[in-house]
Amino acid sequence: MNEKRLRVLVWHVHGSWTGAFVRGRHEYLLPKLPAGGPWGLGRAGRHWPGQARELTPDELREAGADVVVLQRREEIDLLRRWTGLRAGRDVPAVFVEHNTPAGDVPRTRHFLGGHDHITLVHVTHFNRLMWDSGKAPTTVIEHGVVDPGERYTGEEPRAAVVVNEPVRRGRAVGTDLLPAFAEAAPLDVFGMGVGKLALGERVRPRGDLPHPDLHTALGRCRLYLHTPRWTSLGLSLIEAMHLGMPVVAVAGTEVSRAVPREAGFVSADVAELTRGIRELMAEPELAHRMGKYAREFALAHYGLDAFLRNWDDLLDRVTAG
Repeated sequence: MNEKRLRVLVWHVHGSWTGAFVRGRHEYLLPKLPAGGPWGLGRAGRHWPGQARELTPDELREAGADVVVLQRREEIDLLRRWTGLRAGRDVPAVFVEHNTPAGDVPRTRHFLGGHDHITLVHVTHFNRLMWDSGKAPTTVIEHGVVDPGERYTGEEPRAAVVVNEPVRRGRAVGTDLLPAFAEAAPLDVFGMGVGKLALGERVRPRGDLPHPDLHTALGRCRLYLHTPRWTSLGLSLIEAMHLGMPVVAVAGTEVSRAVPREAGFVSADVAELTRGIRELMAEPELAHRMGKYAREFALAHYGLDAFLRNWDDLLDRVTAG
């Protein structure tokens, strides 16, 4: 097995994804700007391993990189301005597409679809299916998360929801469904911007908690409720399953593949989902049993080891080519 240690340039975009990615065997170069912001977060105070290093643009130019992992279109131009390197030409590059396509979905062409020099990495098989990737070489590397441990108690007869900016994002994340689900059980809603929700006393905004506090609070709720219609597979869902939580989920995008029937209730029928919530509220033993299976499945399919191994294989291939 190739154990070469690479210098991997990667921007800190999504905290949970990056936190898993930088736990590999390589040296991870994280752009850092004095003002932080979307292009220079660095570690952002995260407790990540020492191989995740913050570098200024000048330091990046001096240090060099063996491969760059892109996640936003603008990073291609930023890479050239900061380092003089052309992605996929002067330095091997891959592009992680975290999102589902927008617009006319069956015909949505990825901006890299006309190029064959940057590998396009989708985070779910559903996304790969839906994007028109053109002639870009493509692969799928599914999510992996750092195991928070089995923390589920289910002692509070409430459903937990994690969603960022639910008012702004609206139907895409299923905000309009919350009142119907709240009739079956009171909801605790976590995430950025949840304080703007005004849906009555049965929908309780809990704010954007630090990860350890969030995991503890989630685990106390009877079930995890996943409401998005059209987003990529949320890491919060995978983390909830790692906690040992049973799931009730809208059958959108990759969810039907990620949540087996033994782990909860998945449907496009809101009435079926509401019945699933009521059943888990009424039967704590069933909730615990489903939560146990959810954790086993998540560890087997979305564990950190497989995620890092798949990334090692891809980075070895693109740098060897």
